[in-house]
Amino acid sequence: MKWSWKIARIADIDFFVHATFFILILWIGLSYWQIEGTWAAVINGVGFILVLFACVVAHEFGHAMMARRYGIRTKHITLLPIGGVAMLERMPEDPKQEIAVALAGPAVNVVIAVALWLWLSASDTLVPAEQLNLTKGPFLERVMVINIILAVFNMLPAFPMDGGRVLRAALSIFMDRVRATRVAAGAGQVVALLFGFAGLTGGNPLLILIAVFVFVAANAESQDVAMRAVARSLLARDAMITAYEALTPEDSIATAAKTLIRTTQHEFPVIGQDGTLDGFVTRDALFAALAGEAPRARPVAQIMEPDIPRVALGGGLESVLDLLHKGAPAIAVCDREGHMLGYITRENVGELMVVRGR
Repeated sequence: MKWSWKIARIADIDFFVHATFFILILWIGLSYWQIEGTWAAVINGVGFILVLFACVVAHEFGHAMMARRYGIRTKHITLLPIGGVAMLERMPEDPKQEIAVALAGPAVNVVIAVALWLWLSASDTLVPAEQLNLTKGPFLERVMVINIILAVFNMLPAFPMDGGRVLRAALSIFMDRVRATRVAAGAGQVVALLFGFAGLTGGNPLLILIAVFVFVAANAESQDVAMRAVARSLLARDAMITAYEALTPEDSIATAAKTLIRTTQHEFPVIGQDGTLDGFVTRDALFAALAGEAPRARPVAQIMEPDIPRVALGGGLESVLDLLHKGAPAIAVCDREGHMLGYITRENVGELMVVRGR
């Protein structure tokens, strides 16, 4: 994810923090300074937020550890102002496994809340429930309450939040996964609209951000599930682009720019003299080179992406989607000698789905 920094690796999972998270911390600190006017209040407020997000990270690790039990790797966990995101390679399609992975996160928050309740009860420091407050009061009690809120909030049926995933998995028992995802995504978007309305009327920008995230993510995942359902019955040859203009490693960046204007391509294969694929030049890489001060007479070999995944004509299209999901700009379809027969991008796979009415 752009604008994110890796700060740790725990249990073979990379942990990133997005730049906007630090803006949230700064905003919290300034808010406490304006209200209380003391450094103690600022430290207390920022400390509580950091502990809150530590609980969010624990929540995401719950998902990751449960997914690992089913052989699913977690690429990374990213901390955002609206919460955490565990980027799993995939979600299990078995409804029982998906429910287990979805519930693992809120279960961590419940365990934390129960542990704190037992500690506070044993130490006779637990205040009555009606006196609990998220902004004031004993620190550990506030942490206990926020974990209860996290567990309850994440179980709302707002796909792709945890409750929405449980809903999708439950629906998958009675209908196909594509339809179940559409129903769960629709429910999630309704909840997102309610979030947005509450955020606008209540002046809560964080709730508005959550609403936007849920609405967009629900639609994106619904489309991805539908795309994969169709892809299972297709091969690489069904989706590959065969009419394209290629570059040679010796072509200049200026030549590539002219080719970009002349065609509708967003990426250009770079073919060596022996006819094998050397790499791809993407539009973004070309724009970056044109915006720089280096001479445009440089060969495109200097800006191309050399590590392009390759598949055979008979390769399954679903495996191609997995490779594209990992960030490859294109997937080359090659013969046994390494000569490129065509290539596949996420955009033209999407166009294929539209043509097929999905």
